[in-house]
Amino acid sequence: MEEATERIAAAGGEARWRDAVRRWREGAPPPFSRQWEVYRECFGEPGDREAPPLAWRPGEEQTRRSNLAWLLGESGAGDYAALHAWTVADKERFWRLTLERLGVVFRRPPDRILDLGGEVEDPVWLPGAEMNVAESCLRAAPGAPAVVAGREGDEGLRTVSYGELEKLADRVAHGLRGAGLAAGEAVALYMPMTVECVAAYLGAVKAGCPVVSIADSFSAEELARRLEIGEARAVVTVASYHWAGRSIDLYEKVRAAGAPAAVVLPPAAGEPPELRAGDLAWADFLGPPQPFAAVAGDPYRVTNVLFSSGTTGTPKAIPWTHLTPLKCAMDGHFHQDVRPGDVVAWPTNIGWMMGPWLIYAALVNRATIALYEGAPTGPGFARFVRDAGVTMLGVVPSLVRAWRTAGSSPDATEDGALSGIDWSGVRLFSSTGEPSNRRDYLWLMSRTGYRAPVIEYLGGTEIGGGHITGSVLQPASPSTFTTPALGCGFVVLGEDARPVAEGEMGELYLVPPALGLSQTLLNRDHHEVYYAGCPRGPAGQTLRRHGDEFVRLPGGFWRAQGRADDTMNLGGIKVGSVELERVMDAHPAVYESAAVAVQPAGGGADRLVAYVVPAGETDPATLRRELQRQIASRLNPLFKIHDLVLVDRLPRTASNKLMRRKLRAAYGAPAE
Repeated sequence: MEEATERIAAAGGEARWRDAVRRWREGAPPPFSRQWEVYRECFGEPGDREAPPLAWRPGEEQTRRSNLAWLLGESGAGDYAALHAWTVADKERFWRLTLERLGVVFRRPPDRILDLGGEVEDPVWLPGAEMNVAESCLRAAPGAPAVVAGREGDEGLRTVSYGELEKLADRVAHGLRGAGLAAGEAVALYMPMTVECVAAYLGAVKAGCPVVSIADSFSAEELARRLEIGEARAVVTVASYHWAGRSIDLYEKVRAAGAPAAVVLPPAAGEPPELRAGDLAWADFLGPPQPFAAVAGDPYRVTNVLFSSGTTGTPKAIPWTHLTPLKCAMDGHFHQDVRPGDVVAWPTNIGWMMGPWLIYAALVNRATIALYEGAPTGPGFARFVRDAGVTMLGVVPSLVRAWRTAGSSPDATEDGALSGIDWSGVRLFSSTGEPSNRRDYLWLMSRTGYRAPVIEYLGGTEIGGGHITGSVLQPASPSTFTTPALGCGFVVLGEDARPVAEGEMGELYLVPPALGLSQTLLNRDHHEVYYAGCPRGPAGQTLRRHGDEFVRLPGGFWRAQGRADDTMNLGGIKVGSVELERVMDAHPAVYESAAVAVQPAGGGADRLVAYVVPAGETDPATLRRELQRQIASRLNPLFKIHDLVLVDRLPRTASNKLMRRKLRAAYGAPAE
């Protein structure tokens, strides 16, 4: 990476950019529209065969204080690339050091870190160990803040200490026993991320009851399906809560789903609902205020059942064990640089993997979770980030786009929802969920005067965290990745099953084993889903399918292209939906877009259909012509728009991923 970034610096672009940033920090910065112009003046529009333009470099003090600096010293590696290679080659020492540093609690320590006596598909991690990972979440001083919470429409903050959180989790564990749930019997959580949600999660894990995580956006039908797959004996929910000014009634959906016995938290305002026979109010469910002895045992016991965000068919049910949270905590420690005393926010839901991830990445690292009940798109959430003292803020790309384009600025690219709100306390952003947009993410960095980098972070529920990410020891360019996650290896192969060269796109395959990777599925054949039909790696190693497409950029950078099944063939050339969407999103009349491929009736070559949410009033014919010109000039003149469809919004999953498959199905086969 150093060679490539030095080429940019030598050309003068980076030096000019750093000088501009210094001047903006010393005085009043210009509107972001001008900052964006300066960035493009400094770096131009680099292609896939040029190193991406940098917006941030780690400072000496930031590097010295980072968790990665400690690991670099312990490993003896000379640089970051050597450090990552060491974490993959010497998993025993890497994970032993990491578990000790994180303070992971064992009732019986493992005999060793990894037993590879069998196939790499089915390794044995921490053989001989006995543990309950909830105990590792509650090690901070009892008086230290564990959660700071805010609520839409309420300027006040609620702070809960580690001691208070543990007492509430213990009362939940006692309550589960009182309700007749033994260790091994599952309880579902169908509620927003609140203090009570975190306590219910930890209490269930302490009691040995697997949590079935269900996003509160799901319908009664989808709720019923997930309850059945997860074999939940009970469900914890809320009567209702507020989101974007609307009241969301969850208990009504629980009733409609024919759910098992429910524990119901009262609404923030108004009368609690009349409960079904056998259901319990939260206050009546909670057990006595006394310690609960956590159920410890084999690390492979299931702690959590999460579901893939697929949009058709039965969702994959992915079990997390007591091992999976160790991956969450490690990623948070080294890649998001979470430290004791940090305040970590990530607008999320207990039904998406980032909900449990947030619990473990923050609490195992003795940090504070910041939770906001309500829509994170408006100024209320922006003020919450400021008032709660958030230091690490997780985002998804569509949320950043909503922040940037909110408000009444003439070109909708100024301060948006953050107008007049100080985010200078944020020292690091992290992004996941889907590929991001460079302009949006430069805008996000500008909120802190470019002091905070954006750590891109991509992985999956079946990984327990990320497989490709960034780090605070490496320069950052918006919307790019710089490294495989520590302890995890991957290769990116082209259509010829060979590693891609710089400027080329291919499919990413994981190199097992890696702690956090799933080894079973509840309702699918794990081998068939992840291993069957995979090519061998360059050294003949077993590879695991994940399904992401990436472009390899010079200097060690990577750019996400979306899912492999969102790649299309236009004019005989392979291109990802994300690449087309990046070009279309740059048009001022486009708020956001989706590119999908459809086939004509009877088969034939892919045809490009562009779905566009307009930024305002627009003429479809004119917009189509202008988008076609942009695609032809910036990508390839062979990429032709077959149809342009204007929509009010794009369909997304509970985890905010764009559902292109649903758009393809809705469009159908165009007439000949």
